[in-house]
Amino acid sequence: MPPCTVEAVFIKICGITSEDDALLAVALGADGLGFVFAPGSPRQVRSSEVRAIVHRLPPKTPTVGIFRDERRERVVEIVHSLGLTGAQLHGREHASEVRWIADRVPLVIWAFRAGDPALADAADGGASAVLIDAPDPGSGRVFDWSLAEGAPSGVRVVLAGGLDAGNVGDAIRRVRPWGVDVSTGVETEPGSGRKDPIRLRHFIEAAREAADEVARDGWIPEPEPGRLYDWRLDPRA
Repeated sequence: MPPCTVEAVFIKICGITSEDDALLAVALGADGLGFVFAPGSPRQVRSSEVRAIVHRLPPKTPTVGIFRDERRERVVEIVHSLGLTGAQLHGREHASEVRWIADRVPLVIWAFRAGDPALADAADGGASAVLIDAPDPGSGRVFDWSLAEGAPSGVRVVLAGGLDAGNVGDAIRRVRPWGVDVSTGVETEPGSGRKDPIRLRHFIEAAREAADEVARDGWIPEPEPGRLYDWRLDPRA
């Protein structure tokens, strides 16, 4: 496949549990990586493991810690102490808590389940983007993408939930999100955390191909100066 010329969609590989998978994902063209700190997840990782992985990544690789109902102070502490770029919030965080965190880290992704009425007020949190997941997050099940239309105008959307190499292209063409997020769809076994190299490569290729296609149509999700994080314009890069 020829190299892509336009990076119109942020591709995040979530649930990274090993250095090998992290380095492979970046080498194959992923824009960012996600590390799960939420208790009870089969993909949960220890801070010491994440610190070691981040240290081995190419400089300025966007890295995100995934949290659920964690104290806001603890979220910020973990992000900064491990050298992460930001946080992804999957709990019942109030908009004021999201805003507090967003004032202290470069990138905040606020997660909502598809169909959640609270999505209509997502702009109140001041997050860099909102992630729209399946009603049962982590299940690898696809949801009705039309539910992503519930996000307020002007809010960047990261689409998750059941994405894989076979459907991510259609998802990008239909929803035109700022980013896509995958975990189960590129694993060797659902929930294992271990990434399958072939599935990973095919997913990134399919996403890039669709991103280039919509970019040729004249659509590129431009950043809002002074407010929203953009991985292409990060001053640290």
